[in-house]
Amino acid sequence: MAAPRFHAALLHPRHWPTWSGVGLVWLISWLPIALQMFLGTQIGWLAGRLLKRRRDVVRTNLGLAFPQLDPQQRERMVDEHFRALGAGVFETALAWFAPDWRLRHRGEVVGLEHLDAAMADGSGVLLLTGHFTTLEIGARFLCLAGRPFHAMYRPYNNAVMDHLMHHWREGRSGLPALPRDDLRRLVKSLRSGHAIWYAPDQTLDMRMSVYAPFFGTPVRTITATSRLAQMGRAKVVPYFPRRVAGRYVIEFLPALTEFPGTDEVADATRVNQVIEQGVMLAPAQYFWVHKRYKGLPPEYPPVYARTPKRRPSSG
Repeated sequence: MAAPRFHAALLHPRHWPTWSGVGLVWLISWLPIALQMFLGTQIGWLAGRLLKRRRDVVRTNLGLAFPQLDPQQRERMVDEHFRALGAGVFETALAWFAPDWRLRHRGEVVGLEHLDAAMADGSGVLLLTGHFTTLEIGARFLCLAGRPFHAMYRPYNNAVMDHLMHHWREGRSGLPALPRDDLRRLVKSLRSGHAIWYAPDQTLDMRMSVYAPFFGTPVRTITATSRLAQMGRAKVVPYFPRRVAGRYVIEFLPALTEFPGTDEVADATRVNQVIEQGVMLAPAQYFWVHKRYKGLPPEYPPVYARTPKRRPSSG
């Protein structure tokens, strides 16, 4: 699936705001990286103070995942998370636009031998990870390590962004981007011995989900990881990106053994445990702003505060 080709309709005036925004992001990406991280963390901290509802979501998630934290520790982690979110915006700009020479010496890939060992016999690999604030920059460092992979692709309604996102991800990763819902192409690529970037922690397809614990609370977890591994005759290799003291570490773990098993709940539980392991490497850099604990089992009360509906004015 080749990237959508550029065509003149993308220059229509209705797309000019998008092109302007992309141009601004490109310009920002050329600021000194230390300045970008400073601006990102400060903007993120401010957003965490202004976006009260999202702050409540992060606070609730951290309370469920880390009940051992006292209120002061939890609030510090909430602030740290929003700083990471802000930095992640600038890191995304770097991942999209920065030339290799600007990034190559700012991070390292650890455990790459685990990926190489998994693919040595021609097997395809699911690169199992989660949604982290360093998601885009982590994928870029994987590209710098010279390991091609398929990026997952979701079509955008905005034609310019659809073209650019597909182009960026395909150009950097070395292999065509794959639609995340195209099971046939995903399985074919795995059976061809390719690697596919895969983060199953935000896809809550009710038809393919089971309840599995995530930091001790049962959440809806899709079973597609084990199904893809089985259908694609693929191995599952976890990897996790994180920012450490201004540098980036992308760490691979050994391929999962005896996976998939015969019990989809046990498989889903294992996937969540692996993601937990990645979260604990840099807890504040996981995407806690997402409502991961939405849709708990019926015996659990809703954990996110509901906004009361406004009554119509009586005039």
